[in-house]
Amino acid sequence: MAVRTPGVAGRPRIGLVAGGLGAYWPQFPGLLPQLRSSAARVAERLRGYDADVVDVGFISDAREGAEAAETLRAAGCDLIVGFLTTYMTATMLVPVAQRTGAPVLLINLQPTEAMDHASFGTGDWLAYCGACPLPEMANAFERVGVGFRSVSGHLDDERAWERIGRWVRAAGVRSVLRRGRHGLLGHLYPGMYDVSTDLTMVPGHLGGHVEVLEIDDLRVRVEQTGDRETESRLAEARELFEIADSVVTEDLVWAARVAAGLDRLVADFGLDSLAYYHRGLDGDIHERLGAGLILGASLLTARGVPACGEYELRTSLAMLITGRLGAGGSFTELQALNFRDGVVEMGHDGPGHLAISAGRPVLRGLGVFHGKRGWGVSVEFDVRHGPVTLVGLGQSRDGRYRIVAAEGEVVGGPLLRIGNTTSRVDFGADPGEWTDAWSASGVGHHWALATGKLLPDLRAVADLTGLDLVEVTV
Repeated sequence: MAVRTPGVAGRPRIGLVAGGLGAYWPQFPGLLPQLRSSAARVAERLRGYDADVVDVGFISDAREGAEAAETLRAAGCDLIVGFLTTYMTATMLVPVAQRTGAPVLLINLQPTEAMDHASFGTGDWLAYCGACPLPEMANAFERVGVGFRSVSGHLDDERAWERIGRWVRAAGVRSVLRRGRHGLLGHLYPGMYDVSTDLTMVPGHLGGHVEVLEIDDLRVRVEQTGDRETESRLAEARELFEIADSVVTEDLVWAARVAAGLDRLVADFGLDSLAYYHRGLDGDIHERLGAGLILGASLLTARGVPACGEYELRTSLAMLITGRLGAGGSFTELQALNFRDGVVEMGHDGPGHLAISAGRPVLRGLGVFHGKRGWGVSVEFDVRHGPVTLVGLGQSRDGRYRIVAAEGEVVGGPLLRIGNTTSRVDFGADPGEWTDAWSASGVGHHWALATGKLLPDLRAVADLTGLDLVEVTV
């Protein structure tokens, strides 16, 4: 199956530069080898993340700092990690911060959680002195106009490494937004002003490229799809889904064929995400294509290439963000409020993120897709119960994008069985008051429903991308 490997564009490139003040080396001969050993441990740990690490080695003065800056600039890093192993001057890292064009994370990880005061001399203490230059760096970065962020701890401090990992994950989001290719197939759902997006604003605010596709780009690839490819998608559907009695065999075969054609489309255009909608008329081929996309879009989303309907480009981008954070992200809107149980019911018809389903998802046959033309198979499931985060990409009057997010919990209870993804989300507040606050955030009609508590990661994403983050609470 010729599908682009998910997440290729989202694999962050992390630059690593470690350093200390060169004046110490002749004074304390054992210090530099110890610090180099610590730097090697940091490099090894960073390589354990889903990232490419560009390690420029150990710097000891401003000249070496400038050389490191040029190497890292040429590498096109998504995040620079500066390891303060001991005291070092701001002149050693300011060139790195200024010239690379990438955000810089300074880490101060001393060898252990505390010094052995009874046995330590000056050289031993200096190996623990990475905190010393942090205020200096912060002041210098402020004065030269560079953002400052840091993590302090010790080499075996898992709390510190979780914070570092958060920044690396955020760099992965920055990478996929900067380098990603985002497909937009068909045309705007008629009347949805909020969905309408100025395509220039995507590279303007996020980077990346929007590939405008026509429904005939899909049609020709579906026509080229053979029986073997169709059977492969059918076998995958039967393995992953419970297939309801309402599914018409002819419709399932058509959905599998469209799924295979969609795979070809994604591969041919090198897409990292896809938003689509097409109306069609009177059962023509374009209507059948638009109605047959749900299975293939769900399979793509589960593989890490988020796909959503109703031409919702900003929501496919939100799904890309949550997916890169390892939290899935299913196409979602408000469905109903349950004041008796204190929950908000939300989900969507059409594709869903199979990897975050609470159980085996269902393929249900529908004779009509409400508000849309066509008929066929649709996906039905409840998101895995437990903490979840809603993530949308809103747009303000001046055109700026903003991340809008809220944390809640998916809980059990009765659900509709109408071929929709539907979840009951408890936000710990009156459903009506929460809905008013969420709507007032400017989020728009749709968003991604992702698993886990993502606000700490989203704060890091907002920092690295320059987007505002609106956290909705009641």
